[in-house]
Amino acid sequence: MLYAVICRDKPGHLPTRLDTRERHVAYLKSTPVVLAGPFLENGEMCGSLVVVEQPDLEAAQEWAAGDPYAAAGLFESVSVTEWKRVIG
Repeated sequence: MLYAVICRDKPGHLPTRLDTRERHVAYLKSTPVVLAGPFLENGEMCGSLVVVEQPDLEAAQEWAAGDPYAAAGLFESVSVTEWKRVIG
């Protein structure tokens, strides 16, 4: 099943994002990610959208918790929701 992981950064935590980015991207590349990218505000990264394939919601939540960004305390909020591909 596909799950959308929607994350919003804590205000003022762009340095945390930049310092952790290499580990985050390596994590994405090592797991069943369908698509991923940052949200932008005024041209600066401020959150993430990742669509990941996992067997169930619990596994998707565990995947999100394993993200190096999460471990670094970057996110103010994280939402994991079942997602259905219609186009693309």
